[in-house]
Amino acid sequence: MAVLLIGTLDTKGEEYRYVRDSLVKAGLEVITADAGVLGPPAFEPEVPRESLFRLGGVDYAIVRAAGDRGQAVAAAAQGAAHLAQELYQAGRLSGILGLGGSAGTTIATAAMRVVPLGVPKLMVSTLASGQVQPYVGTRDILMLHSVVDIAGLNRISRQVLDTAVAAMQGMVQAYERRRVFPKAPSAAEFANDLGDQSQATSRGVPASSDKPVIAATMFGVTTPCVQAARQHLEAAGYEVVVFHATGTGGRTMEELIRDGWIAGVLDITTTELADELVGGILSAGPDRLTAAAMCGIPQVVSVGALDMVNFGPPLTVPEQFRCRRLHAHNPNVTLMRTTPQEMDRLGKEIAEKTSASRGPTAVVLPLRGVSALDAEGQPFWWPEADHALFQSIRNWIAPQVRLVELDLHINDPAFARTCAELLLEMLRFHSRSR
Repeated sequence: MAVLLIGTLDTKGEEYRYVRDSLVKAGLEVITADAGVLGPPAFEPEVPRESLFRLGGVDYAIVRAAGDRGQAVAAAAQGAAHLAQELYQAGRLSGILGLGGSAGTTIATAAMRVVPLGVPKLMVSTLASGQVQPYVGTRDILMLHSVVDIAGLNRISRQVLDTAVAAMQGMVQAYERRRVFPKAPSAAEFANDLGDQSQATSRGVPASSDKPVIAATMFGVTTPCVQAARQHLEAAGYEVVVFHATGTGGRTMEELIRDGWIAGVLDITTTELADELVGGILSAGPDRLTAAAMCGIPQVVSVGALDMVNFGPPLTVPEQFRCRRLHAHNPNVTLMRTTPQEMDRLGKEIAEKTSASRGPTAVVLPLRGVSALDAEGQPFWWPEADHALFQSIRNWIAPQVRLVELDLHINDPAFARTCAELLLEMLRFHSRSR
């Protein structure tokens, strides 16, 4: 197994040679791929640029002749992604390391985002101290700020690159020791194997991972509910992974469901739907609340924190919303209460998305409030808005979806216990029916 070292060996060749030689000296195998288009590579890579661009579906000579830097970067990124996938599927990949500015970061992180969770991914970038969401996405990519530009070797750049090499060496050694399977056991596999630690050992999976994974969504204002439900599920023998419903958290959960990591979903906190609808800063995109339905895995869905849309500091709230009901959550987060009209639309969206599910699904409504701020005497208490949400769900939900209405607040312990028990019931039935 080898570390894939991918980047522009013409403009960053000296630095890539230094990192390659240091990795080899550390005892690691290295596959170097060239994504350069301007001049000849500083050294001969294992994967020449012609091959890399061919993997991206274009001819290198045509890209070079066009002289379009944006086109070249896009093609190289696509080729890098295909190369990483091929190496991983062939069992040859133990990590990916890249160096660069905006172009190099775009190319190398494209390769990193297509390989599974757990494979070491390290990007030394001039952009690492800024907004990195477009490069990291939902993957476990480690961004290391280069401090100085990657333009020659000096006392500062050498120190940063030495740190990168040491980090990659440690991550690769840990990864090769673990060698975990890329997917967690399904609920059905767990039902067959529960308590049989010898089977876990024979598969090469640590005993602690021999549990199906339940994904749960949480916000600060739904924490008591999710924590109580998590304890109930863990006591039943499941591993609960909690995602912070901040946009990235929801997208990550949806992706891991599609990748097959998740056996069941406790989607208590669907607040990201409100940001997508109204224009807040924590949207998870239009595909939120779709993966479990498409994959047919058991899910319990609730309406946690749909009473709010998220913005930054007060001055960042759009002008058209400044007359709305606002609450300063902290100096950096301003919350806006959703209206009855918005809640009506959110109810319809939840009903339609859950009704499309191919697996067992329940929607649970807390009739006394959907967040810590939505309770009598609290800033977002607005019974008419909540009623619009609940009634819309009742109007649009399909008969096959189990609708449970509880005269409780979302953070009441009994509400959490009911949600957890519903999911356990569906997981058991789902396992028996497969």
